[in-house]
Order: sequence, then C-alpha cells, then structure tokens
Amino acid sequence: MRLFLAGLLVSVATMAAVPFHAQAADGALQTIKQTGVLRVGTTGDYKPFSYKGADGALVGADIEMAKELATALGVKAEFVPTTWKTLLEDFKAEKFDVALGGITVNADRAAAGDFSVPNVSDGKRPIARCTDKAKFTTVEAIDQPTTRVVVNPGGTNEKFARQAFTKAPIEVWPDNKTIFGQIAADKADVMVTDGIEADLQAKLSGGVLCAVPVAAPFTHFENAYLLRKDPALKQAVDQWMTGALANGLWKAKLDGAMQ
Repeated sequence: MRLFLAGLLVSVATMAAVPFHAQAADGALQTIKQTGVLRVGTTGDYKPFSYKGADGALVGADIEMAKELATALGVKAEFVPTTWKTLLEDFKAEKFDVALGGITVNADRAAAGDFSVPNVSDGKRPIARCTDKAKFTTVEAIDQPTTRVVVNPGGTNEKFARQAFTKAPIEVWPDNKTIFGQIAADKADVMVTDGIEADLQAKLSGGVLCAVPVAAPFTHFENAYLLRKDPALKQAVDQWMTGALANGLWKAKLDGAMQ
C-alpha cells in the first residue's frame, strides 16, 4: 500500500518550533477556545479519509485526526456535513472552522482560508475493471469516444476530467459512495481520482477493479486541512500536524482506515 507521504517529513522538519498556545485577539482560535467547540466540515463520502460506517457514524483517518486535534486544542469536535460541490461556499459562509477529509490544496481554496501543513502527497490516477486495466494507462488512451468516464460532481476529479478529456463522454455520478460500483457493473469504464482512493477501492473490490498501472500519476498535489484565516489557528494546527507526521500518529490513522 502506497501512502504518498514521501517528502512530507523532510519539509515539515524544517519548520521552526512555535508556541502551541499562541493566540491572536478576536481570531478564530480564540473563538474556538471560548466556545469549546471545533466545527469540522467534511463530506463523509471519501474513504479512507472521511466516510460513514455501517452504523452511519463518521469514520476515517481524518475523522480520527479531527478528534485528536480538538483534544490538543482543549475543545470537542463537532462535525458539520458538506458536499464537494458546496464545500467552498459553506466554508466562506463560516459554517465550520476547518474542512478536512482528503481536501486538495488549490488556489481557490487558498484564497478563502489558510491551508495546514499537508498530510498527503498524491496524484490523479485511473481506476478501471481489472480486465481493462491495460487499456487506460495514459490520458490519450482514455480520451476516446468509446470510453465512458465517470466523475463525482464539484471536486477536483470533475475539474481534471473536464480539462483532460475532450473526446470521451463524461458522466457525473452524484454519489461518491457508489460511483465505483458503476465501473464494476460495466456502466462506466474508468474514473480518474486520487491515487490513494484508486488503491483503496481496488483493494475493496475483491479483484473486480484495479488501479491502472500508469508510468506516473497524471498530476501531483497535496492534501491538507483548510482553516479559517487566523495566524494563531494556522500556527497551532501546523505544529500539531508536524508532530503527528513525525511521531507516526497520522500514518497509524491512515493505515487503520485502509481496510
């Protein structure tokens, strides 16, 4: 199992140590501490980061990390549902203090808030039925009129597909929890998604789906936590995340969720 964490410890190790409890007057961190609640926005549909278990409760690596972060801040975590399509607008409307669950760092999100130290370094890769895995190893091979591409709405997967594929028909499937079943059932041929999700869904499919063996990921990006703009909040979360990467906490949470 590839965890896509190469290079992260090197980059965070260079960060200067800062006081964990530093606060800015009237900032987001101060409000969080005053209310005793860290409001966490998450889609709840993206294994292994944030999803609903059999009993409907939120589980996943980032859900567990959110609880750990809240404890480190001396507050409790309160989870707020959002969707990939509405995440940014919900964040701008201050419905939550932090958004997490496999969130890709990009310019639009960075303009609205602060990103934490990244906890995942990854890239877009295809997933297809194992019988077809040799057919879709490049963008050009996928971008054919006969290839049925499926995407979930509103996130970076759809954005990539719209930019990369001009010939292949693209179907938007509204439910990220069942989208891979469309490929397994031969109702779609391929999806290009985060590499870690492609690996996990292939593992969960029981040999029906395979992460396509590409020469290299089609893109490179990092996942991080999107925070309300406040230097004190970013400082506190960055120091906590740096420690979690260094001491193995994040790896343990991710390994536990990759089942």
